[in-house]
Amino acid sequence: MRVVNPVVRGFAPDPSVIRVGEWYYLATSSFEWFPTIPLFRSRNLADWEQAGAVDSAVPGRSLLGVPDSAGIWAPALSHSDGLFWVVYSIVRSLGRRYFDLETYVATAPDVSGPWSEPARVPGHGFDPSLLHHEGRHYLLNLQNDSRVGGRRFDGIVLTELEVPPAGGPEGGSRDGGLPDVGRVRAVGPTHLLLQRDELVEGPKITVKDGWFYLLLAQGGTGVEHGVLVARSRSLTGPYEVDDVPLLTSRDDPAVPLQKAGHGELVQAPSGEWYLTHLASRPVPTPDGPRNPLGRETAVQEIVWVDGWPRLAQGGWHPQTFVTVPDVAAPPPAVLGDCPAGLDVAPAWPWSTLREPAGDWIDTTARPGWVRLRGRMGPESLWQQSLLAQRLTEHRAEIEVTVEARPTTHTESAGLVLWYDTASYYRLHVTWAEPAGQPQAGQQWRGSGRRVLVLEHGHPDGARVLATADLADGPVRLRAQIDGATARLSSVSGEGQWAQVGPDVDFSELSDDFGGRLRFTGAFVGISAVDLVDGAFTADFSGWALRVSPGQEWPAIG
Repeated sequence: MRVVNPVVRGFAPDPSVIRVGEWYYLATSSFEWFPTIPLFRSRNLADWEQAGAVDSAVPGRSLLGVPDSAGIWAPALSHSDGLFWVVYSIVRSLGRRYFDLETYVATAPDVSGPWSEPARVPGHGFDPSLLHHEGRHYLLNLQNDSRVGGRRFDGIVLTELEVPPAGGPEGGSRDGGLPDVGRVRAVGPTHLLLQRDELVEGPKITVKDGWFYLLLAQGGTGVEHGVLVARSRSLTGPYEVDDVPLLTSRDDPAVPLQKAGHGELVQAPSGEWYLTHLASRPVPTPDGPRNPLGRETAVQEIVWVDGWPRLAQGGWHPQTFVTVPDVAAPPPAVLGDCPAGLDVAPAWPWSTLREPAGDWIDTTARPGWVRLRGRMGPESLWQQSLLAQRLTEHRAEIEVTVEARPTTHTESAGLVLWYDTASYYRLHVTWAEPAGQPQAGQQWRGSGRRVLVLEHGHPDGARVLATADLADGPVRLRAQIDGATARLSSVSGEGQWAQVGPDVDFSELSDDFGGRLRFTGAFVGISAVDLVDGAFTADFSGWALRVSPGQEWPAIG
């Protein structure tokens, strides 16, 4: 059957894939978003369904205060001793010498959980992975030299981990018994496997025909990204580096899947080999290509030539259309369809920022509606009341009805197009002074008006693009996205849609804008703000998110 890449669309970076029996399982990075470490499964590598998340990944269940694009980076899945394993790093600083990270391991009897409480292991850098080989467990890591003048990407290291059996003696899981990951510890020396002048990260080891194949992400996460392979007859090296990349699109900006890299090999039950990797689908802009959908998950067919993995179609460019073996019964719930409405909130595909959904979301107060209690503002790294879904296609239409009665400029609620705290668009119902009066902040005098404000969050500072008076009652809001452009509109009562403000540059909601490290993707959703006492509430209903992957979606205008 034919795979159409990406197979997990929208923000789904750093894919880690394994096969257990007839099922493939996939984990992706979640950064500052909850649920942490989304997990997917498939029978055929083409059709993926959401299979849970590692909801216990963060000790204390909080990433409050972490910077944008920090949080959980590059989880790696594995399976051993009848358990699913995941290893990952929590990065708490970004753009500095020190990443201030912790590395954790957790296990579960089934990918859907329950997952154990995370156990911390020695972390020399981010992008860890586990190799289970001949009854022993090994941790691979990027090595970070944080000294002044040190290299932030200073090679790949390996450390053995000892995991005692639950309730048994010390000595490692290979002595019998279910592994007790809570007592994991490093044993023996740390080995330097490979060191190169170029940036390499994301190490994964595959064992085949007596060789240890070390897959590496090279060149960073931008257009220079790729997958490099090295091999050795010994786990600890020395490793011979392949003289050609396994995968990259760096040499051809016309390849539809750009930024291709960060790969992992998996073997089908019928013997064929495949590579999962990340890639992005750019849209053209006057400032060059940008990727608002973020980095997505793709798959490529692999053949072995003279002991090295190669793309089946030849060369090293990722293909949009790839063939995978047919299976009789693909999973029933396929990703990529129009995401679910508010009736399933706050469950997947809904996500929240820096903490799980809490008492600020009420799905029972009003049948058919979701009530959000406002908290901190859109530029806060702390308690935001934002409920959002990943955008999966470049053409989309989003609608929602909001009913809110703000009585101060500190209260607002509405629709949001989101990348991070420095890049967003908010179409919010709020309060303003009477027309013609300056922003005096004297709302307690009882005068004022209910308005709809289009606000543009920007790295150089937020700005108001439009303000429109609102009548009483609910108002329906809409965003139309067409590639690099978005249009925001509203309608109240039985009136017609009216555009609010100018067309806006949706491509700003991407990794490629802002001049700083950014690693996530565009979300669309709803939010509420109350900067005074966190008591203001707003009700939402009629959520609709319609996406179109083809050219048939009508252009705006």
